[in-house]
Amino acid sequence: MSIRRLPSNLVNRIAAGEVVERPASALKELVENALDAGALRVAVTLAEGGLARIEVSDDGCGMTPDEMALALERHCTSKLPESLVGEEGAIEAVTTLGFRGEALPSIASVARLTVESRPRGRDGWRRTVDNGALASEGPAALPPGTRVVMEELFARVPARRKFLRSPRAEYGACLDAVRRLAMARPDVGFTLEHDGRRVLSVPPGQDRPARVAALTDRGLADNAVAIDWVREDMVLGGVAGLPTFHRGVADHQYLFVNGRPVRDRLLIGAIRGAYAEMMPRDRHAVVALFLDLPPRDVDVNVHPAKTEVRFRDPALVRGLIVSGLRRALDAAGHRVVQRPAEDALARWQAEPVAALAGPQGWPVASPSTSLFDRSPGFVAPPPQARAEPAWNPPPASLVHPLGVARGQVAKTYVVAEATDGLVIVDQHAAHERLVLERMRAALAGGRIAAQALLLPEVVELDEPACDRLEARLDELAEFGLELERFGPRAMLVRATPALLGQADPRGLVADLADELAAFDEALSLKERLDHVAATMACHGSVRAGRILSVAEMNALLREMEATPHSGQCNHGRPTWVKLAHGDIERLFGRR
Repeated sequence: MSIRRLPSNLVNRIAAGEVVERPASALKELVENALDAGALRVAVTLAEGGLARIEVSDDGCGMTPDEMALALERHCTSKLPESLVGEEGAIEAVTTLGFRGEALPSIASVARLTVESRPRGRDGWRRTVDNGALASEGPAALPPGTRVVMEELFARVPARRKFLRSPRAEYGACLDAVRRLAMARPDVGFTLEHDGRRVLSVPPGQDRPARVAALTDRGLADNAVAIDWVREDMVLGGVAGLPTFHRGVADHQYLFVNGRPVRDRLLIGAIRGAYAEMMPRDRHAVVALFLDLPPRDVDVNVHPAKTEVRFRDPALVRGLIVSGLRRALDAAGHRVVQRPAEDALARWQAEPVAALAGPQGWPVASPSTSLFDRSPGFVAPPPQARAEPAWNPPPASLVHPLGVARGQVAKTYVVAEATDGLVIVDQHAAHERLVLERMRAALAGGRIAAQALLLPEVVELDEPACDRLEARLDELAEFGLELERFGPRAMLVRATPALLGQADPRGLVADLADELAAFDEALSLKERLDHVAATMACHGSVRAGRILSVAEMNALLREMEATPHSGQCNHGRPTWVKLAHGDIERLFGRR
């Protein structure tokens, strides 16, 4: 077989395989071109999630007809200044988002691409390329700037077209791409319309915190700390959510290097390290971090899509991020997620407990007594574990492997006495497993019973999350969760699984939306039973910090003994540990 040169149209299609993976990647390249052209306003219009049409208009510098023809050829770019062309280290000195000169010809080789442009003080021109072949060109009427229209992506490449996802999923990816670029450039105004409806609009000239607040979770502004950390020539800025403000997936982490949106493993690992020991292992922080460093210290020419970077000194970068985040979080002190509304707090009912005499004769207030109702002379006793007197005789521990409840420590751990030692149970982890097993049994019998809410609750989410939930309404109903679309960015919760009791509908629906983002659309929720049921069970389990009566503690122990897999929670952590009599004797030096 002889070696031969490939035709240019085939070369462009091969390059398109690296640059144009889906509509969102083509949209990213077009918006980056608009930003590099000096645009102050960028307007994006989508049809069918970008599968049918993507239009990007800007008010940038525009192109002449000759420049437009060059722009549609491979490796032609205005991003490398003539003073740098041919110089060693030229790419390292690039400050624009693009520089390879591959995006437009690659897109034009697998779609119908129309470029219209007009420099200020000049006439406009239009050029259309249909799957690599020039279709037409001529004068065009438009305001100063550029308008690019991409239609029928992969229409003539069925091998690529069949791997694209649904219009709804592709729209979600396009929205995320625009959101990240808009966050990177708060000085530029952005609008996004999808199928005739405006879904995103931010004005130009915003500062960075305002832009981040406009494009992320509404609760982040009240539950975040500002980041401002400098080390040598590197500057780290942005906002970081409190450790108690977390999500089920890492999609809510926005990372930027020199104004470029990136998805870098080093940065993600540094965030995980900064939040270590402050957040559950299966949860993810919500952050928007902006790292600025000299161009010579970062290589952006690692991947054709320019979403990955390589640092000259990775350890220094990681140390900067970990230190900056930890110092900001330490400065937040005791702050946690903002407390719920007063009407929600009023629905809590304290369990009546018999009045007890505290140590040294101190009175102990019952749980129903408010801190503000106590007499001025009241002296609070020191912190102590709680052991409620059992008025009914406790069951014999001989017939119960987990023993009988003797008390509760730190409102989290149940202490029980067994015939062969001391048992300590994590009440939240244990009940989480019990709820999961109940849900599995109920699903095996058909569907989980639903408990209707007296007042349906509105849960606000971003539009792609609502789309994911809406596509699974019937399946979620089998789990006992009855939802209804309530506008573009909200879901109405009408019923929750009865097994969960008084669950938090907002947290449950938000976590399920995050879980669905990681699922393959071809899989039903029943095929991902463990993930969905575990998420629901976590929201319906007894929380750490709740005071349990002796009867409740013993009921928990008895159900654990009768439930399979109750020795570990849904996340693989142990639900109980035992100190045998011999272990206790060794602790006290008796053996």
